[in-house]
Amino acid sequence: MEPQFDFEPAARALTAVVDGIVDDQLTNPTPCEEATVRDLLAHVVGLTEAFRQAATKESVGHSTPPPSGADSPLPDDWRTRIAVQLGTLTAAWRAADAWDGDTEAGGVELPAAVMAMVALDEIVIHGWDLAAATGQELAVTPTDVGILAEFLRDTDPAGTPGLFGPTVEIASDAPAFDRLLGLTGRGPAWTAPR
Repeated sequence: MEPQFDFEPAARALTAVVDGIVDDQLTNPTPCEEATVRDLLAHVVGLTEAFRQAATKESVGHSTPPPSGADSPLPDDWRTRIAVQLGTLTAAWRAADAWDGDTEAGGVELPAAVMAMVALDEIVIHGWDLAAATGQELAVTPTDVGILAEFLRDTDPAGTPGLFGPTVEIASDAPAFDRLLGLTGRGPAWTAPR
């Protein structure tokens, strides 16, 4: 199967946000309940490698759920490591066979094309989480918003345990990305509590 989309715009946008994070912001709260910027960065380190392995199928049969929160180690080279891993993830999903058959990440098996959308969702939404938590903007392409809106359109309003909280009602005339954030349980106007 030919690749259905390219990860490069989302990867570039997340890299820009990560580059803008300073050490003093690592303890900042994020829109992800009970997760600090440090916790979310550790999650991004893990997910970027897990979804690369999902593309190559090397994780099939032995992937495990990642540690979360304060249990997740954050390597000292997180800035450069995330950028490099986003690059290798992007390259891996450009291979036509990455999109064929089933694959696995975090102990979950899915059709590869669905797993790619999960990966895009993680990169874009956590990119926004980190941007919101550190006073930055995330660049999101209309193409990626459209892909994720289709992917999330049947989201359970009660949320998806382990992924999203209950959906947040967003006005139908709000920007498409704001409506997308609402489907993931996030309010687009979120700001860090003082």
